[in-house]
Amino acid sequence: MKNLTIYEKPNLEAPSLVLGFSGWMNGGSVSTETVKYLRDKLKAKKIAEIDPKEFYIFNLPGTMEQVAQFRPYTKIKDGFLIDFEYPKSEFFVDERSEVILFSGKEPNLRWDEYANCIFQLGEKFGVRKMYFVGSVAGPTPHTREPRILCSVSSEYQKATLKDYDVRFTDYEGPASITTLLNKLSKDKGIEMTNFVAEIPIYVQTKNPKGVEAVIRRLVRLLDMHIDLGDLDRMSGEFEKNINATVAKQPELAKQIKKLEENYDKELFNQDKDFEKWLKQQGIDKL
Repeated sequence: MKNLTIYEKPNLEAPSLVLGFSGWMNGGSVSTETVKYLRDKLKAKKIAEIDPKEFYIFNLPGTMEQVAQFRPYTKIKDGFLIDFEYPKSEFFVDERSEVILFSGKEPNLRWDEYANCIFQLGEKFGVRKMYFVGSVAGPTPHTREPRILCSVSSEYQKATLKDYDVRFTDYEGPASITTLLNKLSKDKGIEMTNFVAEIPIYVQTKNPKGVEAVIRRLVRLLDMHIDLGDLDRMSGEFEKNINATVAKQPELAKQIKKLEENYDKELFNQDKDFEKWLKQQGIDKL
């Protein structure tokens, strides 16, 4: 385990691993904030980390603005160096709920080696299920529930998720580290599920509604007993603040109204399809 350091081995039987990454598919900070929320709620303790030095580019030619995202973080106060941090890739655990949480920055280099570190820890602790949470910008209005796009590593998982209101995505384009993890998980005998919240393309701030949407599904799947009242309040406040901003921009309000109409029409059509299916099955009312 050259690049993986395990500090302690918790008492686990069949844990699940929840993954969040900064960078790709972290619009509205849904990926990183989901893991942070669960970590704080569960009071999860750090048990391992991946050494960052072989997996990131720290220096590229370009302006300060262009290369800032690649540099390590530092803090200087009153002329004294207070902090210097490389990108972190850390594992946390809550033994009661049998959940391991991972938060990291998507690597620039050696994806296979980085992925192997994650699978090494999974093998060490008996992980058989992995869940990535993330987000993408799309035509979802901020006043509606974010759509959840989903990809899985086996046909069996699709049947398991049929009651979780997800859409199995059709996607072709640039891949992420989670796509590689999904590919490799089959050979490792691990089920992997990707939950990606579709958040409003016109909102460029942390999105608690996206976080809440994926966490409510994870809580059910992993049988975690967590009070989500505070997250629900944050989502309500988020929508209220966006409404106040949109009210000052009539043209934007018109475009959002169109998004709402399309969203609601889509749900109406889905309801009609379901009603048709019930009739085909000879089911009237339960």
